[in-house]
Amino acid sequence: MATMDVMRGPGMERLSRGAKDAASHPWAKKLGRMGYAAKGAVYAIIGVLALKLAAGEGGRATDSHGAVSTVAQGPFGIVLLSVLVVGLLGFVVWRFAQAFADTEDKGSDAKGLATRAMYFLSGAIYASLALFALKTVVGASQGRGKGTQGWTATLMEQPFGRVLVALVGLGILGFAVKQFHKAWKGKFLEKLTLTGLAARQRHWVERVSRFGIAARGVVFCVMGIFLVRSAVDANPGEAKGLAEALSVVARQPAGDVLLGVVAAGLVAYAAYLFLQARFREL
Repeated sequence: MATMDVMRGPGMERLSRGAKDAASHPWAKKLGRMGYAAKGAVYAIIGVLALKLAAGEGGRATDSHGAVSTVAQGPFGIVLLSVLVVGLLGFVVWRFAQAFADTEDKGSDAKGLATRAMYFLSGAIYASLALFALKTVVGASQGRGKGTQGWTATLMEQPFGRVLVALVGLGILGFAVKQFHKAWKGKFLEKLTLTGLAARQRHWVERVSRFGIAARGVVFCVMGIFLVRSAVDANPGEAKGLAEALSVVARQPAGDVLLGVVAAGLVAYAAYLFLQARFREL
């Protein structure tokens, strides 16, 4: 009881207000905008490479780590990658601000805490990507780690490992469904300040954003299905990351067309992230 009283006391309230004040600082918001732009750049590279693969003009199915490597191998690669590192770190800072300072006013009920936990998880994932990019900049990158199948195998080795893998897969499927719902409802537009745009421009912002969010949902749906399947079959080799999910789409009947649509959707999602960097209320 005494511990609960301390957590509810004025000291904890001051700490919460201090975190929100820090998150509302202009520099924190600038980091957030840089972060959305950096994430958009990563998805743009993934989408363009997949588009080129679908069109038979080279390209490849890749993921965020592959996008970072692509930047590093291009003209002025290290310079551009250094800028990307700063942007990714900005996204990490903003995600943690969303999680701990509750900048989105999600609250502390079960639903709010679950959403804030997702912000934290997203921040942790992009922190790992930023570290990989930083190691690439300084020439210390030693590969990409275990990958989806490696982490799935490690998780399966734990007590009730197959159950844990299945739960993760179901969680990813739930996230995919949330993306479809988000695209359908269009509530994401409430976070964008588009008053300075003409009606036709706002219309295209909405259409491109809906398409992009839905395409991302498709990719996560494939990832979730194969993760659940790997748990059922006790076979970590069936788990798929983003690159493998795009490859699965490409192997379907009319795979080039399907991959082209999904890839175009990922480019549209990148455009949505750029729009957030410019117009989102932070």
